[in-house]
Amino acid sequence: MGRRRALEGYLYISPFLAGFLVFTAYPLLASLYLSFTNFNIIGEPQWVGLENYVRAFTDDTLFWSSLGRTGRYTLLAVPFGVLFSLGAAMLLNQGFAGTSVFRTFFFLPSITPIIASVLIWIWILQPSVGVMNYLLSLVGIPGPPWVQSTTWALPSLVILSLWSTVGGSRMIVFLAGLQGVPRELYEAAEIDGANAWQRFVNVTVPLISPTIFFNLVISIIGALSVFSVAYIGTQGGPAYATYFYVYHLYASAFQYSLMGYASALAWIFLVVVLVLTVAQFRLSDRWVFYAGGESTDRGRDG
Repeated sequence: MGRRRALEGYLYISPFLAGFLVFTAYPLLASLYLSFTNFNIIGEPQWVGLENYVRAFTDDTLFWSSLGRTGRYTLLAVPFGVLFSLGAAMLLNQGFAGTSVFRTFFFLPSITPIIASVLIWIWILQPSVGVMNYLLSLVGIPGPPWVQSTTWALPSLVILSLWSTVGGSRMIVFLAGLQGVPRELYEAAEIDGANAWQRFVNVTVPLISPTIFFNLVISIIGALSVFSVAYIGTQGGPAYATYFYVYHLYASAFQYSLMGYASALAWIFLVVVLVLTVAQFRLSDRWVFYAGGESTDRGRDG
């Protein structure tokens, strides 16, 4: 009977297992093998050992520049994105009249197709006929060249990213976390004389710190993986100003047919993301608190 139940269980999950093996496990292992080869799609893979990895760290100048550019983008997009999403969630959590309508408006940009979003914003940020510079001119501010400038291209993509992500899933997660904070704690803090800012710092932030941590981890991974906005809007330009790491990986694979080298770049990227994620979990012990006011180091204390 036990074997029969086990067999039935495997049969139920077999579609998932088949999909995982074919579309995830096999490509993952194949890319790991190809990262140690010289492969251009047409010919047979030629084993070169660690040559691709050595090339990335020593010979490829675009590797380091694209990695640093991606880091700068992440440092700009993640803090503002998390703060703005939290602010939007707190605003919608107040229970004002018409909250459902505003919630819909906040969420709409996140479900707009990325191609449409990028094209709309490229038009908005067009230096000579764009809406943004026209509005700035009304208050006497000369608008910058935005995506056509090496200085403003990266901040322009950050603005585009914030517009399309602030009201999306990150805001919904924050809203769920805020709605889980007991109202009694706010009332008790108010009775003790805490003002709005003190209630936010001493009640809201500690109780939603797991939600903040989750959104922070997901946002950093998403920002490091930035590709679509640069590919559609700027093609990595001008003068490599928006040439991000994943764009470099794409160009190596599909423009120059360096599949082996691109596979090595992908595995380096995996290690970078893994290290940053582990570091965030380590640092979370100091500021993330769970039910009962205990931090993540409660297990070691016990």
